[in-house]
Amino acid sequence: MSTVEELNAVVGKKHVITNKAKSLRFRKGYRSGKGDALAVVFPANLVELWQVLTILHRHDIIIIMQASNTSLTEGSIPADGYDREVVVVSGHRIKDLQLINHGKQVLAFPGTTLFKLENALKPINREPHSVIGSSTLGASVVGGVSNNSGGALIRRGPAYTELSLYARIDENDELHLVNHLGIDLGTTPEEILTNLEQRNFDVDNVKKAEHYGHIPNYQARVRDVEADTPARYNADPHQLYEVSGSAGKVATFAVRLDTFPKDGESQVFYIGTNHPSVLEDLRRHIMKNFENLPVSGEYMHSEAYTLAKKYGKDSLIVIDRLGTDFLPYLFSLKATAERILGHFHFIKPYLPDRVLQKLGMLFPNQLLKRLEEFHEKYEHYLILKMEGAGIQEAREYLKDYFQTAEGDYFEATPKETKRAELHRYVTAGIAIRYQEVFQDTITDILPIDVALRRNEYDWFEKLPKEIEDKIEHKLYYGHFLDHVMHQDYILKPGVDPHELKEEMLKLLDKRGAIYPAEHNVGHLYKAAPSLVAHYKKNDPTNSFNPGVGKTTTQKYWGEY
Repeated sequence: MSTVEELNAVVGKKHVITNKAKSLRFRKGYRSGKGDALAVVFPANLVELWQVLTILHRHDIIIIMQASNTSLTEGSIPADGYDREVVVVSGHRIKDLQLINHGKQVLAFPGTTLFKLENALKPINREPHSVIGSSTLGASVVGGVSNNSGGALIRRGPAYTELSLYARIDENDELHLVNHLGIDLGTTPEEILTNLEQRNFDVDNVKKAEHYGHIPNYQARVRDVEADTPARYNADPHQLYEVSGSAGKVATFAVRLDTFPKDGESQVFYIGTNHPSVLEDLRRHIMKNFENLPVSGEYMHSEAYTLAKKYGKDSLIVIDRLGTDFLPYLFSLKATAERILGHFHFIKPYLPDRVLQKLGMLFPNQLLKRLEEFHEKYEHYLILKMEGAGIQEAREYLKDYFQTAEGDYFEATPKETKRAELHRYVTAGIAIRYQEVFQDTITDILPIDVALRRNEYDWFEKLPKEIEDKIEHKLYYGHFLDHVMHQDYILKPGVDPHELKEEMLKLLDKRGAIYPAEHNVGHLYKAAPSLVAHYKKNDPTNSFNPGVGKTTTQKYWGEY
């Protein structure tokens, strides 16, 4: 039998896509990139996933593991230049999760979304490592761990675990299932996977593991604002452990993660100023002196605010009115519509987004009065969220601080808090939306996420004129308290994004910054030596996701 016929026999013909048009959404990146694949396969459970991997390994086929395909850097799609055929293996159907030890930890499977985990933990007043941003988009838990994704929550740190169940191909080209969950599930792959899925173990009496289910001591790291290095970034050697930071160089079946007590009463302080130094002085005092660390501190610049107000209105309305439950369905519906419309060459691309943009213009402004007043007065905004005793601590400090510091603040109402946080969230998609709306005139966009040094005082970017002249709009936003910033540039017509990117990265190198900060290196960035070493250790034959981090696509790593 051919490879596709064998895959059909395992998962059913319905769950093996070979049609190029139908498989496009799984071969195309969220922002950019597209590659070819022999097939896209959707196993229904962990045993089927093992059988699929066995078939692909026997046929010497490249394996690209994919969950939600929300990577912004082409990290979970095929690229070019392979020396073997490629199959994308989607974990989308394997969505189960298991709360263990009374919910203090969780076992998440390949397709488990952060949103699903967040909802599963709500009834027991606990939360995952991240509850903002990617949870709304539909990102997977396993994808977050594989990329050491960051998130906005200062006290928890990036997604990380040393407890996992995964498949790897060793240096002798043999496929193995590695059980490092710290749970006795048997010996053979089929026995281990069946016992896990059927919960043939005491879920509330799982032995305490010797290894970590989250990053330890992150609060001490982020409080050290005098350090000459970033607080967090993907290639940090301290965050590379088997599945964590693997970028798909293994096939992850399950991860065991710690959960956290749900924050109690919280309060957002919305802060505005025209001087970046005001926010930096505030940040340093809070991180060094506050007894209670903030929950989060999200930054937005005025230009990002303005563009998100206009081009993110429809997204904000959908999330605000319908909640996040409908988003996975809406993303799927949009992808299907784009696939069908793509057959009509007289229709410009991205019609659904352009229609949504027009419809959004019919609705009134969604941003509330005090947010708008600050936008008229100030250029920089910080959404500072405090919890418990930290509320009064921040209240007293801010009142005293703004007696002399330039700027102002207000304590946001629940409605203002929700709108401000959603407005900050939708900003992440504005550059793409702008490019889609103005596709006839805008050449390209350049997204960069960067980890600045913790002691960087002049954190706000100042570009030389020769670079400024190439940029139409700059969107600055990010996780300010740990100095992880997102910088999206909408370029003027005719500007080469690759050349400009190299110029921009040289400037960041001079500042001692590290990039990407929390997105996978994907196929857009060169992996740091620490990452390459991690990839080679996990995947010595270069069979899983070859080429990630601009490494070689050749088997056994070629001459790399």
